[in-house]
Amino acid sequence: MAIPAETFFLRPDTETSLQQQIQQLVVEAILSGRCLPGERMPSSRKLAEHLGVARITVTIAYTELVSNEYLISKGRSGYYVAQNAPSRPKFNLPDQSENTGIDWSRTLGQRFLAHVPVMRPQNWRDYKYPFIYGQSDPRLFDHHNWRNCALKAVGRKDFDILATDYYERDDPMLVEFILRQILPRRGITARPEEILITMGAQHALWITAQILLTQRRTAVIENPCYPGLRQILNQTRCNTISIDVDNAGLPPEKLPDSLDVVFTTPSHHCPTNATMPVSRRHRLLELAAEGEFVVVEDDYEFEISFLKSPSPALKSLDPTGCVIYVGSFSKSLFPGLRLGYIVASEPFIREARALRSLVLRHPPGLIQRTAAYFLSLGHYDAQIARMGRIYRKRRSIMEQSISEERLSLTTQGTFGGSSFWMKAPDGIDSTKLAMSLRQDGVLIEPGSAFFATDEEDPGHYRLAYSSIASARIPDGISLIGKKIREARR
Repeated sequence: MAIPAETFFLRPDTETSLQQQIQQLVVEAILSGRCLPGERMPSSRKLAEHLGVARITVTIAYTELVSNEYLISKGRSGYYVAQNAPSRPKFNLPDQSENTGIDWSRTLGQRFLAHVPVMRPQNWRDYKYPFIYGQSDPRLFDHHNWRNCALKAVGRKDFDILATDYYERDDPMLVEFILRQILPRRGITARPEEILITMGAQHALWITAQILLTQRRTAVIENPCYPGLRQILNQTRCNTISIDVDNAGLPPEKLPDSLDVVFTTPSHHCPTNATMPVSRRHRLLELAAEGEFVVVEDDYEFEISFLKSPSPALKSLDPTGCVIYVGSFSKSLFPGLRLGYIVASEPFIREARALRSLVLRHPPGLIQRTAAYFLSLGHYDAQIARMGRIYRKRRSIMEQSISEERLSLTTQGTFGGSSFWMKAPDGIDSTKLAMSLRQDGVLIEPGSAFFATDEEDPGHYRLAYSSIASARIPDGISLIGKKIREARR
């Protein structure tokens, strides 16, 4: 007797293909014991009719399940659950329904949840006007060539490289490309021993803070700043000093007399987009040499420079080796890639490599090699050029719409970027404004999470244009202006 086709149902909220969904349904039914070895599967025609899909889709899914030994094909008889199909182990576990468990409030040695997250719902794509930062626009990414590079990376030629445990090493192809192509754009020269691949910029900042800071040391950060950095420093229990930025970024003359590390984003300050002038960069380096402190340069969004060419990186102007440079591909490719790098003097990189190996050894070899092919074959440069053209158009539309709605724009980036830092009129809380705008399908990011204290400045908010189509920008900005006018009344 065949298993009824009505046993299987497709989920409307999944992003996988129909073929993959059918495979997942059958695999789960077999592993859970609902479909037993020797039982006949629904015919491809009946299952296709029940699920409302093409018959060839079911046939391809069944064929893949045969190759994975979940099903067998018996000619004209159809498909059956294989006798040797994979199965889950069964355990006789005790009843834990009355287990009161551990008092975790007393057991936890450290807490990591005490921070203000940037307000961003998981279903942000469902909103019509998503002015949110750091998310990719799938229409701008070169999916075809990324897929080809991934296929090339898993080919027979590279398999030994992917399958080998690098221990503390990195993919030499990716390192070579960064050294020859990426760093020279920032005026930086380095050797392979002076670079470490990381799981994004935040991982790089965590490694840097862990090595440089202790409870007895002092770190200076910008205010406002990237919220993740502040939380990283809080966990080191170092003395953290926040210095307010101005229209030119971090002012060196406001640095304290005694400090150990300065964290700064000179290319595009996070979140205001202010750009640090070259004269101010030289002054910061002079103070670092005199005071013998380290500067950690997060070269935030340096690739997204479409208004004019960016200034040289702090690292390129550094004569003493006091700058630790942090770069990332998350904004130029896609945020889920989680691939970044640190460039610093060899003694620091040795320690950073040792610390990384204790946590994750190295970023996945497949990701490193795929990115190396994508970058080295010229797809990365084409991607940057395409993003620059689209972002320039979106930025122009945003500027015009902001002006028409008479919204207050604070600091603008000199070279581009992907967002605007805004200020609501006095008396308007941007967090409440953001929650109210969601009812109209508009997403903005309140600014409170970026400041040293939650109550320091509730009126700022960020509008990004990386995730919203140009055609929707004017209507979205119009809704923001309308909501602000209503709040003022």
